[in-house]
Amino acid sequence: MDKKVSIRMSGLGGQGVVTAAHIIGSAANKDGKFSTVNPFFGAEKRLAPAESYVRISEEKIYERGEILFPDVIMIFHPHVITLGKCYTMPFYEGLQENGIIIINSDEPLEFKQEDIEKFKSMNATLYHIPATRLGVEIGGTELATNMSMIGSLLGVYPLISVESLKESLAERFGGGKFIASGTTAALDDALKGKYEQLAQLIEKNMEVIEKSSEQVRKYTFGQEG
Repeated sequence: MDKKVSIRMSGLGGQGVVTAAHIIGSAANKDGKFSTVNPFFGAEKRLAPAESYVRISEEKIYERGEILFPDVIMIFHPHVITLGKCYTMPFYEGLQENGIIIINSDEPLEFKQEDIEKFKSMNATLYHIPATRLGVEIGGTELATNMSMIGSLLGVYPLISVESLKESLAERFGGGKFIASGTTAALDDALKGKYEQLAQLIEKNMEVIEKSSEQVRKYTFGQEG
């Protein structure tokens, strides 16, 4: 990986954007890297815009807060784009040259030609993955959407190891967890309630992550490759 990578995650309340950021950051630490994680949300209600920012580096990190110029943008719900449910507009604002965008959608979204030209001018690479569908089909719940999105990141930009992700999951849901808000804690509890044992939660969600890493697809905008 590059010495330093910044990830901006945009989604809707209830999708586990904050939890996903924490799991990724924790896994990076377990891999011997440095990380910072910062959530941002307004009203804590379902389907309200929510963002999280993750910085991962091989060196100490001194920046905190919002990421204005991300290397990777992860879109957890198509409404972030189609309905403008996002704190950053347009959703790709600030993306670094050669950046990556990953979108949770069953099919590639349609973009205006001006947006496509902008992506090309930045040499950006776009991917899509049916994260919610995979979460339901493999993990048994929409609450596993964030695990599928983690898997998509692993598939296109392996910043963290599978082994550290598994350790991070066990830590997150096994008691040693970071709580950003009461709502985040409630979502964690709701996810745990979907499984009989912690071992089953880890096993199924790791399956979501690993299979999703193979299901992410690249946008071609009508071109081959």
